Amino acid sequence: MSQGFRLPQILEIARIEGKVTVEGLSERFGVTVQTIRRDLAELDEAGKLERVHGGAILRSGTVNIGYQERRALLAEEKRAIARVCAAAISEGASIFLNIGTSTEAVARELLRHSSLMVVTNNMNVANILVENPACQVIVTGGTLRRSDGGLIGNLTEAVIRQFKFDLAVIGCSALDAEGDILDYDIEEVGVSRTILGQARKAWLVADHSKFQRTAPARIGSLERIDSFFTDQPLSAALARRCKEWQTQVVVAAPGDPA
Repeated sequence: MSQGFRLPQILEIARIEGKVTVEGLSERFGVTVQTIRRDLAELDEAGKLERVHGGAILRSGTVNIGYQERRALLAEEKRAIARVCAAAISEGASIFLNIGTSTEAVARELLRHSSLMVVTNNMNVANILVENPACQVIVTGGTLRRSDGGLIGNLTEAVIRQFKFDLAVIGCSALDAEGDILDYDIEEVGVSRTILGQARKAWLVADHSKFQRTAPARIGSLERIDSFFTDQPLSAALARRCKEWQTQVVVAAPGDPA
């Protein structure tokens, strides 16, 4: 197996699992540990992974991974989360869906809902829901972020303040062990905080990879979230905090029925 094939695969494993080991990769690819060490050294030099004893981890960073890459990452898990989340949304509700591939997955699961009003700052969400004639779609406007179709900035926040939603369904870039909800773009963080301030209830959709990443800007805490939809159980410590905060945690696995 060539190095050109291995390196993208190693990165994909690291993004899903948060880390890779020399022994594990050697066994997986059927090559020597020396070969894997050279692969990891190259990825480290390129700034894509950080070498640690016995393997490598994802680098902490201030820049999100690419949109198309995020869309493909854990796609089945995102669909499972979205399916369970959408099944809990009442017909006739007014909801906000923000920027992110997880909220786009929720939008796809809402194509058969009726009498919804969906406000969004995500052009991709709007383009998905245009296929549902029983759904009123309102786009906030704002500055277009071409990388992912997100709308951000002061105009976006001003439009959001004109509404009071039954429900906000938001995604995020990262979650830390204390339950803080994190993102990379400070302007997007401002929009997300405004969304939460205008919602009667707030739900978070985020797969387990978000616990294996870091981001510099804080949106808020899971304490502010009414229901958290994810695909793997939380750590015991964070599960206890969510119970104290009365944040419902819903774990959906691929293949689970809605």
